[in-house]
Amino acid sequence: MTASNTGLRPYISLAADHLLRGNEIIVIVDDEIAIREPLKLYFEQNGFAVADASNGGELMQLLAGREVALILLDIGLPDADGTSLLPRITENYPDTSIVMLSGQSDIQVALECIRNGADDYIAKPVQFNEILVAVKKNLEKRRLVLENRRYQEDLEQAYFRIQLLHQLSLKMNSVYLNAVQLDEILRAILVGITANEGLRFNRAFLALFDQEGRMLEGRMAIGPGCREEAAQIWAEMRDKELNFIDIINNLGKTCMRDDDAVNQIVKALKIPVALTDHILIRSAIERKSFKVIRGNSSIPVPYDLISLLKEDTFVVVPLFAPGRSIGVIIADNYVTRKPIPDSHLSTLELFASQGSLAIEQSRLYMDMQHKITELEELTGELDKNKDLLIEAERYSALGQMAAQMVHIIRNPITSIGGVARILARKIEGAEWKKYLDVMVKETDRLEATLTELFDFVSQPQGEKQNGNLYPLIKKTLVLLQTGMAKQNISWTLDLAEPDPVIYMDAKQIRRVFLNVMRNAMEAMPKGGTLKITATADEQWAHVSLRDTGIGLSGAYLDRATEPFFTTKTYGTGMGLTLVDRFIKAHGGNFSLNRLDNGLEVKINLPLARNENF
Repeated sequence: MTASNTGLRPYISLAADHLLRGNEIIVIVDDEIAIREPLKLYFEQNGFAVADASNGGELMQLLAGREVALILLDIGLPDADGTSLLPRITENYPDTSIVMLSGQSDIQVALECIRNGADDYIAKPVQFNEILVAVKKNLEKRRLVLENRRYQEDLEQAYFRIQLLHQLSLKMNSVYLNAVQLDEILRAILVGITANEGLRFNRAFLALFDQEGRMLEGRMAIGPGCREEAAQIWAEMRDKELNFIDIINNLGKTCMRDDDAVNQIVKALKIPVALTDHILIRSAIERKSFKVIRGNSSIPVPYDLISLLKEDTFVVVPLFAPGRSIGVIIADNYVTRKPIPDSHLSTLELFASQGSLAIEQSRLYMDMQHKITELEELTGELDKNKDLLIEAERYSALGQMAAQMVHIIRNPITSIGGVARILARKIEGAEWKKYLDVMVKETDRLEATLTELFDFVSQPQGEKQNGNLYPLIKKTLVLLQTGMAKQNISWTLDLAEPDPVIYMDAKQIRRVFLNVMRNAMEAMPKGGTLKITATADEQWAHVSLRDTGIGLSGAYLDRATEPFFTTKTYGTGMGLTLVDRFIKAHGGNFSLNRLDNGLEVKINLPLARNENF
């Protein structure tokens, strides 16, 4: 091997800084120092960073600790044959170019070296300039391979981004977005921003204005919460070989746990719209993107924001619809610390436009759903009011008819009853007296029915005043005591003190208890027990009347207060209707509750206040 500089080829014009990147070096491996040192000096004079090794062990140490672009590898080494090192180097360092040096001009050896991964083969002796030409040629080839790979990766990333945006557009065009679907779309966008096939941002944060437009609040985030988690997350993506759908379904969900640091950050992100100088507010309102580098931007960057993100280099991209500002996306390289190129910022704006469309479409859909719900409620109210009007007209017609019937029938019935009572007192014959008793009994029933009908249709207003409740209950019991004794009905009365004062029409409330107690008696034709209890709290008086009668079925309970509805052979069906009307007129309520043995009526009446109703 000689150091002659004659016979230079065109490759010699390629500069070393064009062929080596960053801290890359060339390694000369030869056991003869007389060859290594001059050759190393020659390459250094031509602008190359060079290291040397005398054996295979030193070479492997250099490969493990340095960025080696090319190896000039002698075949004959003291500790290993150069050809045996080739498979190890090509497998572990595929981007390193290898030029074999040998003192043998054997074509078979050269072919074996090329088959095992060597890029070139040079036979000794050879001039230094020829070695330099071969090195530059192989470095140029390596550069083209690496650039082609990088271009291929860029194409794949661009294809992924286009595919993501296309699929998002198809989904938004084919379905209306509810809240759940909107979250899926936004998650997909954040994944596209951070995925290895996407823009490769380490983290992405989404913040939206609240419904009132007064606060910019963090909505969701994705990315490793700290540098220690980053390697695990990206390694998991590589190991699982996740595709686009898998990334959205798996990474998008697992990276959005509430206990993740990024989600704790996004939940703490709350900025009032009144802070118009804040970079996030300005970005959203002015619809302008900002790049922050080491805490500096074209506008001031709040320290609180940098402290919250724990990062001083990031980009802010606005989300907006034609008529309003929606929010912002924040993205950074918190883990890798790589600079953010302008091309990534431009692509991020495309993702932001998709996010804006999704949010606006979801808002319009939710507004439409709200309007539909309001219309459905309004339609329901109209139907209900229509039914009430029909019912009111029916009751009005019945009332007018009943009022006329009451006036027409009452006088004859009263006359018949009066005559029957007079005859019953004067006639002594048992047989005739039996017939007259039937007439008296039936006219009494008719008079009672007419009274109930009159009370129902006349709708008297009554005269209300403050009064005690318990005396009305006791007087009603006294009135019915004889009848209950005849039917073998016992009763208990438990009235808790003090006696509640009610603002009421005493006649109407007494009619309430009279009707309820009569119903209880009629439900116990063979005897039973009537238990009456009463208590009061700060606002209400509560009265419970429980009988041990035949009760009512569930279907009958719902209809018990309807006018003219009755389960009795004789009766008008107006009793509980009047009870319901009188209690509601006093601002109270009552309920019927079926028991295992009987029926319970609960009556609640408001206590009197200082001022009248």
